[in-house]
Amino acid sequence: MASVFSRRLCHSAVPRPAVQMSNQPRDIQFCDSSRARKWTQYDNRPPDIDPSRTSILLFPGQGAQFVGMGRQLIDIPKVKEMFQCANEVLRTNLLRICLEGPQSKLDQTIHCQPATYVIALAAATKLFEDDAEVIRNCVATAGFSLGEITSLVFAGALTFEQGLQLVRVRAEAMQRACEQTKGAMTSVFISHDSQLKLAMLSAVNHCKVHLHMENPECRVANYLYSDCKVIAGNLEAVEFVEQHADQFSIRRCKRLPVSGAFHTALMRPATRPFSNVLSRFEQLQVPRIPVVSAVDVSPYRSVEGIKRKLSLQLVKPVLWEQTLHALYARPTDAPFPRTVEFGPGKQLGSMLRMVNRKAFTYYQPVNV
Repeated sequence: MASVFSRRLCHSAVPRPAVQMSNQPRDIQFCDSSRARKWTQYDNRPPDIDPSRTSILLFPGQGAQFVGMGRQLIDIPKVKEMFQCANEVLRTNLLRICLEGPQSKLDQTIHCQPATYVIALAAATKLFEDDAEVIRNCVATAGFSLGEITSLVFAGALTFEQGLQLVRVRAEAMQRACEQTKGAMTSVFISHDSQLKLAMLSAVNHCKVHLHMENPECRVANYLYSDCKVIAGNLEAVEFVEQHADQFSIRRCKRLPVSGAFHTALMRPATRPFSNVLSRFEQLQVPRIPVVSAVDVSPYRSVEGIKRKLSLQLVKPVLWEQTLHALYARPTDAPFPRTVEFGPGKQLGSMLRMVNRKAFTYYQPVNV
């Protein structure tokens, strides 16, 4: 367990939209909680703010990490506190792994998930110092996979340390699930005549009939945009789709550098340890700004919803394309908000460009 000193650091470094409390004078304040309004038609704009000055904030998931990330953030005192807290909670030098690697170590699930979590919140801290209005005028946030936990921390539902502990347990449990069953993930680039569903069914049938596997898995794990999905499942099933892509009019496949089939039933062994830790957390809060879950494309509305959907997320697909459509749905002449992606990487921006080019016009990443 982290020391009392590390817990103080964690609470003082938490980036969340909360009213400043007298016993937490060092908390970073992102948004005024009085702006936490009922989510209606995905318009959370307070009446006193020009809609063109509102913002939507996006948090990335595993896969965008790179050696050297954090170099542009580490001189910020609050960021130093975040990494010091992370080092104590995780019992490893996370900052050194981020800055020095090697990439093979950073890519390991047990390292890259905590690293991405801390870096994203550190980037939010940087933006708060550089342009606090963007943070204060946030009307909604969402996160891709792991990023959903980061979004909940940002929105005040979880503390920074609670988020760290969840991410650590999540990464360790997912890694163990990967070791139990060989899985894989691959991006598939499709067109209107592609037969992706048939390809996945054929892959499952191949594993059952020819390889005598029980309950093989092959399904869409991430909906990125109309022409690109990520499929995941047993290694043999994913390989079948890759090797027979032409037969199903799939334009191209690109294997992802991960060790398992995330967001599928193969991650079911990870749900129990994750849920057990989450159930023991006290003082969880309803988010102070809308956090739209990519599990069901709806905002978190209760503490029970947080516990239920974060656990489901491990075995359910990431409905990212659908989430973006929901976030940016608005009348024809309505202005679009600013969109900020808190690195590492710019992958969420690339997806936004493919889903909604008008919204992408107002996109900016925070360099890390």
